[in-house]
Amino acid sequence: MIPSEFADRVRDETGRPLVRATVTTLQLNVGLRCDLACHHCHVEAGPNRTEALDRRTADRVLDLLAAHPAIETLDLTGGAPELNPEFRHLVRGARERGRKLIDRCNLTVFDQPGQGDTPRFLADHEVAIVASLPCHSPENVDAQRGRGVFARSIDALQRLNRLGYGRPDASLRLDLVYNPQGPELPPPQAALEAQYREELRTKFGIAFDRLITITNMPIKRFARALERDGREEAYLSLLVNHFNPETVPALMCRHLVSVGYDGALYDCDFNQMLAIPLGERPRTIWDIDDFGAIEGEPIATATHCYGCTAGAGSSCGGALL
Repeated sequence: MIPSEFADRVRDETGRPLVRATVTTLQLNVGLRCDLACHHCHVEAGPNRTEALDRRTADRVLDLLAAHPAIETLDLTGGAPELNPEFRHLVRGARERGRKLIDRCNLTVFDQPGQGDTPRFLADHEVAIVASLPCHSPENVDAQRGRGVFARSIDALQRLNRLGYGRPDASLRLDLVYNPQGPELPPPQAALEAQYREELRTKFGIAFDRLITITNMPIKRFARALERDGREEAYLSLLVNHFNPETVPALMCRHLVSVGYDGALYDCDFNQMLAIPLGERPRTIWDIDDFGAIEGEPIATATHCYGCTAGAGSSCGGALL
């Protein structure tokens, strides 16, 4: 592992290196196929992508869950995770092993062939949903994600509410995800959540549990957009200049391991997309039998990591502060 400037800054400003703590979450990218091709997508997912996790890899992940009780959560992402043929096998298997499930859902996937019963399947297996809704304005959502996506997303959220998701008297969790339209940091999460809650309640009767704000990462599709618009240097400077050492203890990479659709291991989903492996050499789920053995290992970092430490911080669970 080659030391990065970001790693040096973390050590200089916090007095300690960035290393992994106990792994409590496996975040599994089941493939890159998606019914959308959003402008900000850091994985470059889309309808024509064919990369996908297979049954052998799915079963190995389930075996690792069974062998490691410290791993509490299986976090399924993509692409649109639901489009992978092994998605339901993973959900059933993880629930049978007593694990929590997160489905990172784009909402429009429910309209795809064969997906009509997916909301009910998710509810029956008590899968928490983290749903993309980058704005409460149809104009902004459609500009970022495609024409008609906002209306389809609202319909999906109403369907989920009818199943009990997001309701205060139910245990089915529904979180929404906001990301900025362009190269800027997200606004304060709590204030934006209140705005979302009021707008969605009064206009559409929609309830949800929490709003998660995520900083756009300067990699893949979003990075190319920045470069095309001549804004790459300015955005990187924004992230670097807003580095906040108070976010470091809560960084998601300290308690999460990212697994690729091919079983390769990474420190986070962003490193996965940049092919930056976990540890000194590339490893897969077939090379590791004890996640406790990687506790205390240095976490691989690069310039994009400033996106997780800028301002209030950012993670797949939202702001860090």
